[in-house]
Amino acid sequence: MMLQTIFLGFVGPWQWIIIGLAILLLFGGKKLPELMKGLGTGIKEFKNATNEEEKAEKAKEKK
Repeated sequence: MMLQTIFLGFVGPWQWIIIGLAILLLFGGKKLPELMKGLGTGIKEFKNATNEEEKAEKAKEKK
């Protein structure tokens, strides 16, 4: 957690804009929506998996 805070503390708004422009140049305007959709799907699946794991762990504790 501390490492993430340190890293994000050094990246300001202009750096995020430059990173976004670099991604746009690398992938192009047509591929970018597909890339973001895939990223969103991956995050959603990760959250679902962690929620299922927490439910399974709570069920084991009740037994």
